[in-house]
Amino acid sequence: MSTPPLAGAGMPPGAFSGTQSQAAREVNTASLCRIGQETVQDIVFRTMEIFQLLRNMQLPNGVTYHTATYQDRLGKLQEHLRQLSILFRKLRLVYDKCNENCAGLDPVPIEQLIPYVEEDGSKHDDRGAASQLRFASEERREIMEVNK
Repeated sequence: MSTPPLAGAGMPPGAFSGTQSQAAREVNTASLCRIGQETVQDIVFRTMEIFQLLRNMQLPNGVTYHTATYQDRLGKLQEHLRQLSILFRKLRLVYDKCNENCAGLDPVPIEQLIPYVEEDGSKHDDRGAASQLRFASEERREIMEVNK
């Protein structure tokens, strides 16, 4: 039995790391936000599973319980908590990367995001009303021709 060739066989060392680091740097902020959203959904799902496990666990109130069952549930709970901490670390990395990508952007003042309506809007209204009237009369004429 022979061993499979290495991924970098015949390539200089570090040939793949350069392309991988470029791909990691070229991830846009929208993709990072999507990854962050999926991570938050995973966190919520894991948290719901943890609460479900805790709800099904019985407290040792003098009642005899099976040690194997208790150990199994405790193991599942610890695994969920471990996965949850990994997801929070992943979310923190995504958050930091998004902040890093957006650091060079100048914040847009809120006033610029709201469209400004001029006080002298009567000129626009007259043109708008005239175009609407013209459109309505053309549409009426077309309907009359179709009905004949």
